[in-house]
Amino acid sequence: MTDDRDNRPSPEALLAEAQREGRGRLKIFLGAAPGVGKTYAMLQAAHERVREGLDVVAGVVETHRRRETEALVEGIELLPQRQVEYRGRSFREMDIDALLRRRPKIALIDELAHTNIPGSRHVKRWQDIDELLAAGIDVYSTLNIQHLESINDVVEQISGVKVRETLPDSVLATADEIEVIDLSPQDLIKRMEEGKVYVPEQARRAMRSFFTPGTLTALRELALRHAAERVDRQMVDYMRAHAISGPWPARERILVCFDEKVDAERLVRAAKRAAERRGAAWVAVTVETAVAHIVTEAEKDRMAAAMRLATQLGGETATLQGDDVADTVLTYARERNCTQIVVGRARRSGRFGRWGKSVTDRLIERAGEFTVILVGRDDDEKPRPPSAPPVPTQSGWRTGLGYGFALIATAIATGLGFLIDLWLPIANISVAYLLAVMIVAMRSGLRPGIVASIASFFCFNFFFTEPRLTFAITDSKNILTVVFFLIAAVIISNMAARLRMQIETTRENARRTTNLYDFGRKITAAATQDDVLWAVVHHVAVTIHGKSLTLLPGAVGLAIAAGYPPEDQIDDKSAAAADWAWSHGKPAGRGSTTLPTAEWLFLPLKTARGPIGVLGVQMIEGADTPSPAQLRLLETLADQAAVAIERTTLVADIEEAKVATERERLRSALLSSLSHDLRTPLVSIMGAASTLISYDDSLDSNSRLDLAQTIQDEAERLNRFVQNLLDMTRLGSGALKPKVDWVDLHDIVDAAVKRTRRLARHHTIRVDIDSKMPLLCLDAVLIEQVFFNLLDNACKYAPPGTTIKVWAVRATDHIAIEVADQGPGIPPGDREKVFDMFYRVQAADSQTAGTGLGLAICRGIIEAHGGTIKAEPGLHGAGTCIIIHLPLPPDLDLTAKEGAA
Repeated sequence: MTDDRDNRPSPEALLAEAQREGRGRLKIFLGAAPGVGKTYAMLQAAHERVREGLDVVAGVVETHRRRETEALVEGIELLPQRQVEYRGRSFREMDIDALLRRRPKIALIDELAHTNIPGSRHVKRWQDIDELLAAGIDVYSTLNIQHLESINDVVEQISGVKVRETLPDSVLATADEIEVIDLSPQDLIKRMEEGKVYVPEQARRAMRSFFTPGTLTALRELALRHAAERVDRQMVDYMRAHAISGPWPARERILVCFDEKVDAERLVRAAKRAAERRGAAWVAVTVETAVAHIVTEAEKDRMAAAMRLATQLGGETATLQGDDVADTVLTYARERNCTQIVVGRARRSGRFGRWGKSVTDRLIERAGEFTVILVGRDDDEKPRPPSAPPVPTQSGWRTGLGYGFALIATAIATGLGFLIDLWLPIANISVAYLLAVMIVAMRSGLRPGIVASIASFFCFNFFFTEPRLTFAITDSKNILTVVFFLIAAVIISNMAARLRMQIETTRENARRTTNLYDFGRKITAAATQDDVLWAVVHHVAVTIHGKSLTLLPGAVGLAIAAGYPPEDQIDDKSAAAADWAWSHGKPAGRGSTTLPTAEWLFLPLKTARGPIGVLGVQMIEGADTPSPAQLRLLETLADQAAVAIERTTLVADIEEAKVATERERLRSALLSSLSHDLRTPLVSIMGAASTLISYDDSLDSNSRLDLAQTIQDEAERLNRFVQNLLDMTRLGSGALKPKVDWVDLHDIVDAAVKRTRRLARHHTIRVDIDSKMPLLCLDAVLIEQVFFNLLDNACKYAPPGTTIKVWAVRATDHIAIEVADQGPGIPPGDREKVFDMFYRVQAADSQTAGTGLGLAICRGIIEAHGGTIKAEPGLHGAGTCIIIHLPLPPDLDLTAKEGAA
């Protein structure tokens, strides 16, 4: 029979519904890639709302100059955007205040993942939208799947493109409606080729990188999967809010439940196969009842192994609490909207037996709308795995003490009864005996409690019922009193013993949870593999009050990586057990079924990638083996340790991969630079020289001079390239040490201008240095090289006839220097990258000759002097301005230095 509470709405769902009251509704048009038609679909939906008489206003619509999209904007009120000044340039952003004042029914806001210009109210556009929703305004917006934060690395792995603008997954999760705008990869590529997405040049570049059939197919799958998951969550929320018990089989979900009476691992594997065939999610559950204490350690081991197997096979796991197993499982299945329940056929006896029916029978009877898959037993075909040898305990003498305590408590209650009998009626004496029974049951358990109940019954009858000092009872009222007393005593002892067991179980679970929490905190704080290994062996040794060590694969097999107390070798039997645990992925050694005579017990350290080592444990003096409870805890610790060790290994692998990638990138860049920047001047030199040799008689003096000038210019260019390479080598090796001395900045700049006179013959260089500039403590040669590189770059990229300005001024604690040109400028995303070795900004039409080393050398020299260098837009956003800050020594006597100057 189902509890009436199952027909009530979920409080969490009702609270979520209440929180949404008064808020606007968010509809997201979700696509897999640019160009699938999200904005187009949003505008079409907006026109439908306008025809319905709703007030629709467009806050931001990005048409990207697509004619079809621009045509749809007509007929919809477009709110003017506000102008934002940033670094001398003007940008247009959505006017959120104007939208709040206008308060339309629906606001159209394109590009949900957009980042606002600095100085705006919010950093991200989705935060603007959240404010509009809070004001009760409905919003239509668009989003590409690659902008979700959780799959940013997945998208980069698929497409090779790092998406910079992302938004939290919670934004998509809170959307009231999602409409997937789908387009096949072939149709999208055709649109690209027709120029309907990007201009032709951009389209060709995009089709070579992002817009490939494989990438688009993968992104399409991500978009459809996320949309399906979001719709599925909405359906479950709706069912909970409206108290719909379900299930609604819109998507298959399988629940497998088991107890200690069935072959749990077989059930888990059957559920996994069923989920794979149906493409369904699945969850494995077990139920802990009030009488869980009677489950043997071997049975607990089997259930724990089944739960670990479910996790390894990709399923969810849950441990439920409840008195009625069938009702608990069915309630959980309805909450998770499961459609099928996998159960096993079990014996009717045991803790799940109730009125002669097993849990399986009662689940089938009450399943109703659920499909129940019954997996038969194969007990006759497969024997139970042998359990660990029994651990000697002291339960015998403890039980004897419990019985003795029961008799002593009864005697004390009898003495207290004589005192009560002096003043109060006989019925009050029974309270003393009941109190004694309860204390004995809570202190020593159920059996001593029953003994105390029976002893109390006889004492109460012998000493306090008429006729006294005899077991005979003459008064019928006393007969009922004694009988009910015995019944109450037995019930109280049973309840007190159960409460004691529950308290002990709770304490044990708390100790285990605390142990795992402390272990997790230690290994999480460990940064290196050595720290993780030390934390593992120390924590395990303290947990089992024994010894612990870890073995990891080396050049010639397993080797001891860490031990506590420190251990550097093990005997041959233990080494063989460790090798077997490593190769087979199962426990081996003392207390197991494989090589049980070894001194150590070894547990494999396994992750999803496979075994990574073994964990060895040894009890004090090697006399005992870990108890089943300790073994379960050790297996859990081993799983966590394996993940932690793998984490450090992955970090090291990632670092090595980064180094290898960077090395390969530098190698490729160096080869490319050598092939271009060495060959170009060499070809010019060889051509001019061969002309002089072959046609010397036919050349006039001016022609000879031009050829000689070409040879000199190209030789100087080649010399600058070689010098840059040498400087970068010195910077990379740390050999570049400034030889500082007191110098005049005017002299350094003048020397650099003279060196660039030939390069700057088509430009004008203006130098403006503060007349109060003091002498500076610098390496004059290196700083001159910085100015030469900056002027060389400016001459390369600035149009002929423009002015290059060098400006320097003294501030409070530093010198500010700027070198500005009037060239095309550096895009915002490249202003930091240009200081990397061999990095060059990609030009649309042509590429100016250069190695990509000049600015990297400048940064190295300036930082070696303790200064900073950065690239910013020039005046009014035109050109590039390189800004340098050089520190002034704090104890510099400026007055004296200026006087000396």
